[in-house]
Amino acid sequence: MTSENNPLRHAARPLHLVDQRSMVERLAVPGLVLAFVLFYLLPLMTHGLWIPDETRYGQVSQEMLLSGNWVAPHFMGIRYFEKPIAGYWMIAIGQAIFGENLFGVRIASALSTGASIWLTYLIARRLWNNPRISAAAALLYMSFGLIAGQAGYANLDPQFTLWVNLSLVAVWFAIDSHTPRARLSGWALLGAACGMGLMTKGFLALLLPVLIALPYMIWQRRFGELLRYGPVAVLVAAAVSLPWVLAVHYREPDFWRFFFWHEHIRRFAAGDDAQHARPWWFYLPLLLASTLPWAVLLPSTLIRAWREKREPKTAFLALWFLLPLVFFSVSSGKLPTYIMPCLLPIALLMAHTLVNWLERADTRILRLNGAINTLLASAALVGLLYVQASREIYENTEMFSLSLAYIVLVGWIIANALQILRPLKLWAMPALGIGLLIALLPAAMPARIVNSKMPDQFIAEHQQALSETRSLLSNDLGAASALSWRLGRPQVDLFNTIGELKYGLDDPAMASRKVGLDDVGQWMTEARKKGSVGVVMRVNSVQEAQEIELLPVDGKHYRKGNLEIFIFAQSQP
Repeated sequence: MTSENNPLRHAARPLHLVDQRSMVERLAVPGLVLAFVLFYLLPLMTHGLWIPDETRYGQVSQEMLLSGNWVAPHFMGIRYFEKPIAGYWMIAIGQAIFGENLFGVRIASALSTGASIWLTYLIARRLWNNPRISAAAALLYMSFGLIAGQAGYANLDPQFTLWVNLSLVAVWFAIDSHTPRARLSGWALLGAACGMGLMTKGFLALLLPVLIALPYMIWQRRFGELLRYGPVAVLVAAAVSLPWVLAVHYREPDFWRFFFWHEHIRRFAAGDDAQHARPWWFYLPLLLASTLPWAVLLPSTLIRAWREKREPKTAFLALWFLLPLVFFSVSSGKLPTYIMPCLLPIALLMAHTLVNWLERADTRILRLNGAINTLLASAALVGLLYVQASREIYENTEMFSLSLAYIVLVGWIIANALQILRPLKLWAMPALGIGLLIALLPAAMPARIVNSKMPDQFIAEHQQALSETRSLLSNDLGAASALSWRLGRPQVDLFNTIGELKYGLDDPAMASRKVGLDDVGQWMTEARKKGSVGVVMRVNSVQEAQEIELLPVDGKHYRKGNLEIFIFAQSQP
């Protein structure tokens, strides 16, 4: 029997420690829910959609609502087979319930993150039956920089991370259960999570649970149990995913060929054909950045996990963290968000280590963590003051945004200074710092970043005039998708740009959607015969400036940063 579950150990504890545990148990969940609402849900509408991901996923999901096609994804009316369908379903449902607005687009990511936080709490209770560890694990996971940053960002990674987390939580509940019915439920839940993960981001959702469960079950000499119950997970996964798998194959026979080759083979292949190629060590420094503001706790946590590697629960969590990290590291294509499924086991191991420090009144690592975070925030504050004084990145009309940036940095300094001063009682204060950062920093961006990375905000200023046009044109996919989403009109023709729509635009039926340099004059003439024309242009280069020169000179013109909007009236017959 482990020390955490020993009733004699609990009985021998002083009364004030028992009272403290009961208070933690009463307040932990309401406190986590309140923090989630304040720092994650309320700020969802305070800033525009970031390009390229948010405008893309928002538009693809909106198009489902407009077209009624919930089987095959389309991006601005063009075939877009880079991801399966379930992630778009969730974002579309968010927009259907809350409206086609910033909150509706992002709520799926926020709720997916919230569900992963809840899973962290649940599995911590199952592992250690200690409310303090459970609350600490959920708080740590919730405040990891990468997790918190993606919670308010409309893409598929928080959803995929949820399904992977659920699948591995289900594995542990299944192998830790003592009745056939409970085990069967756990394996069935694993299958459901794998099926949803497959439909969210692909075959990786099937690989990761096998990658972890198989060596663990072999080590525990329970391979026979895996053979008995594993088929249940397979059958449930098939039942969940097969209807859509067959439907999309029937409607779009080329979907699976393109998706398998482009999103799996090319994504993980070595060589020049790999997407997002990075060196093998890419995730090592990123792991520290991803776990801020708790990165200083990471080395001690990993050292303790190594020392306790023969403990089954520690071994399972270590495999959950290490094997996906190795898999992503050896693949050639890498993005920062790929390691999000590795962070829940780190939060669990870190919470176990942290609570052990608190019970022994060992404050060294906590003080060091607060000190390093304070130094980082202080350096960022000094840097902001210097850059603002020398380059004026914030204009005189943006003092409110600048004030928010100062509040974030000063709040980070104060929160971590409190951890230094009172590490036993105020150990969780860095979470407040990350909460302020997530809640306020996106709204504190200077106008030059807003105009460059959030084009929907400029488009929204002229939405009425653009909505009255008959035809739309843009030379940038991010701006085009923002325009399409804001107006609820998939038909935006593309001027001298293709990008990630190359596959869809190769369809001969989409030839009219491509407008070349030599074609724009004729396109404009024909479009203006039918009605007024709206054009959104991004001008970042000499070539894009030359594209502007090919447009007519008689339209209304609006400019902000590197974005330009033109409204051309219908030509007279």
